[in-house]
Amino acid sequence: MPRWLTVGAAQSGPISRDESRSEVVDRLIAMLREGHKQGCQVVAFTEVALTAFFPHWWIEDEEELDRWFETEMPGPETQPLFDEAARLGIGFQLGYAELAIEDGKKRRFNSSVLVGADGEIIGHFRKMHLPGHIEHRPHNPFQNLEQRYFERGNLGFPTWEAFGGRVGMCICNDRRWPESWRMLALGGAELAFCGYNTPEHIPEHPHMDHLTAFHHQLCMQSAAYLNSLWIVGVAKTGVEEGVSQLGLTSIVTPSGQIAAQASTLEDELIVHRCDVELSAEYRRLFKYERNRRPEFYGLIASH
Repeated sequence: MPRWLTVGAAQSGPISRDESRSEVVDRLIAMLREGHKQGCQVVAFTEVALTAFFPHWWIEDEEELDRWFETEMPGPETQPLFDEAARLGIGFQLGYAELAIEDGKKRRFNSSVLVGADGEIIGHFRKMHLPGHIEHRPHNPFQNLEQRYFERGNLGFPTWEAFGGRVGMCICNDRRWPESWRMLALGGAELAFCGYNTPEHIPEHPHMDHLTAFHHQLCMQSAAYLNSLWIVGVAKTGVEEGVSQLGLTSIVTPSGQIAAQASTLEDELIVHRCDVELSAEYRRLFKYERNRRPEFYGLIASH
């Protein structure tokens, strides 16, 4: 029998460098309300959804850098989003820059949380595959300093029972690595959220610029089919502080087909009624219980 879940993917248009958290949260709440009007049970927001994508800039001052991070989730400026979700009875997924104190040490992560219809956090993920560079590259039109500003995630690829199925998360560059989706699928995920900030220009490899959109969709569609997953990919898009970013927010079926896709480079909500049971159907078709055996992976690793 079908297990229906109506999902919204809330694409963000550009966020200016001086736009406040409260202003951005108001934009997210507007899309959450639109999702509620359209019958969404969960709405997904993008990677680092609360600010402009600051890894594109060289920042030396520690205090200035810390201002881009959230020290608690929810905090005073993000609490209204959680409150509105609870009022509407709708869940959401939110990407943000996380500053945590662990074992007495300041640590920074590119993170996301999964929030239930009661406004309470269900799950927490930290980005595993960090792109970019550490050193200053002032000759580039923009930089990607994720390896400088973030640590690699330390939570693995967990999954959670939520919204009538099993749900996982990954973030941006995680989508390019088959291990990400494989781990989610092995954890039983039937649906996965993936926010991204992807420039259309590759400074060190400009001859590949024309392939940016193709490679993005190739990752999402092939991963959905090879792992029998619904994938909800959510973009930060448009020209943000001089950086043109890919759109193509989409909801992809376990067959690898695009069920819904954004048509603008602005704040835009796309909605699709997903049959979560389709994931299980494809796994039965491919006989997962016979072919995805832990001992197979041990044999592969040993060779």
